[in-house]
Amino acid sequence: MPNSSNVRFELLESDSQYSQYLVRDPREVRFVIKQLAAKRALISAYPDDSPNFGLTTVLEAGGNEQSFVLDVAADAALNEAFENADSVICITQLDRVKVQFRLDGLVRVQHNNAPAFSAKYPDKLLRLQRREYFRLVAPVAHAINCFIPLPTATGDRNYEARVLDISGGGLAIVAPPSGAQLHPDMEIPNCRLEIPDSPPILITLKVRNIFRVTQRNGTEVLRAGCQFVGLQTATANIIHRYILKVERDRASRVAQ
Repeated sequence: MPNSSNVRFELLESDSQYSQYLVRDPREVRFVIKQLAAKRALISAYPDDSPNFGLTTVLEAGGNEQSFVLDVAADAALNEAFENADSVICITQLDRVKVQFRLDGLVRVQHNNAPAFSAKYPDKLLRLQRREYFRLVAPVAHAINCFIPLPTATGDRNYEARVLDISGGGLAIVAPPSGAQLHPDMEIPNCRLEIPDSPPILITLKVRNIFRVTQRNGTEVLRAGCQFVGLQTATANIIHRYILKVERDRASRVAQ
């Protein structure tokens, strides 16, 4: 029975410090669980917030809309602890992003003639994107634009920047022409980000880096990597929902 006395249950603190990383939409919760099943992600499961944990995986998450199936752990005593626990905290990684969720009660079942656990989908889960953000390359068919107010020699100009990729921590844009300079550590308030199927949102960006990249057609552009500054929870949720939707749509097309 493995032990990790220093484990952090950020999910238990999520109503304050980590609330912006919570996923509450049932469709998005189910999508993440199904992704864990598809990638056979190893899950560390802790009964009743215990430092003792066992390893499991999601065996099936497409049977119905209410529950999914988890594998049993290798340790019989730990399986008994899972069965008797009021809740089980699950911690895993998906595309280098830490994922946590709480399961309220596991029920022993048979799955494909082997022992397993049935669990109800959690009502929320935590995708903890702090240092390692999953970066979504912006779809070509549905462009994301960011309007950036920049001073120029002839006065302020609202520059329309094409977004190259986006994450929970920031975005990358095609830098403006030389007439409107960007530089690292430059902070730009009142930028207007336009995401498909969402109202425009105001954000503050901080330029982190600028470098030259060659596009597929051979042309060179300047890429500016920007960090979100003081992002509001509601705004972070809009961005997060958009990233999940694009992921879900891409996964559906691959499965067809």
